[in-house]
Amino acid sequence: MTISLPMYDWPEVREATDEWGGGILRHMGKDGARLDHDPDYFAGWRRGDLFFSQTCGYPFTHEFRGRFAYLATPHYSADGCEGADYCSFVFARENRPLAEFRGSRAAVNNPDSMSGMLALKLVFTPFAKDGDFFSSVLESGGHVKSMIAVRDGKADLCSIDSVCVALARRYRPDYLDGLIEIARSPKVPGLPFVTAPGRDPAPLRLALDKAFADPVLAPAREALLLTGHSVLADGAYDRILTLEDQMEQAGGLRLL
Repeated sequence: MTISLPMYDWPEVREATDEWGGGILRHMGKDGARLDHDPDYFAGWRRGDLFFSQTCGYPFTHEFRGRFAYLATPHYSADGCEGADYCSFVFARENRPLAEFRGSRAAVNNPDSMSGMLALKLVFTPFAKDGDFFSSVLESGGHVKSMIAVRDGKADLCSIDSVCVALARRYRPDYLDGLIEIARSPKVPGLPFVTAPGRDPAPLRLALDKAFADPVLAPAREALLLTGHSVLADGAYDRILTLEDQMEQAGGLRLL
């Protein structure tokens, strides 16, 4: 049985993540179950025994479309978040018009990221010519590494999801030293809680309701910036596909 919360599993909040995950599982009647902290979270998502996890919106609407059952979308007390929606922050080391970043080097966490890849393309496609804008791309392997790459001059700009930015401001402010916000991406639904297809979502959603209302879990929620959750309508995440289609129709932008 695979149970994970890999999206914001920073060492500074590992204890809170375990407490929060353990509390959800307790309300699911799974006392004693432990979270999987394998950094290869894609492997965990592909396992047939997936019970509960959180994923990025881009894999949810692309590689894993139809291979996850949607449960709910958490809310975060982070700048750039509004209810169940969130955006990405585009950072550089200097503030100038976006068009003037043509020929710069971008840091991207991975090719399957809504907040680090597609968000960056959405921001800069209006300034692209025949799909070209950046001179090169550094695939960093993570939002934290993208921030460091820009901070240290190994890349010129990056796109970071608003929850990661809030966590960095709270726990690793030095990662943002010298970084200037130059743009924000369009808002899309945040990173969803999911389970395996075919599993009845009702008892899992009830457990989430209880976990978000549980006063014992309040310190863990505060550490993780969690304030609530919503069950969105069917098709809510198609917003990502719509934005991607509109971008491609506008000429798109080659990135990775």
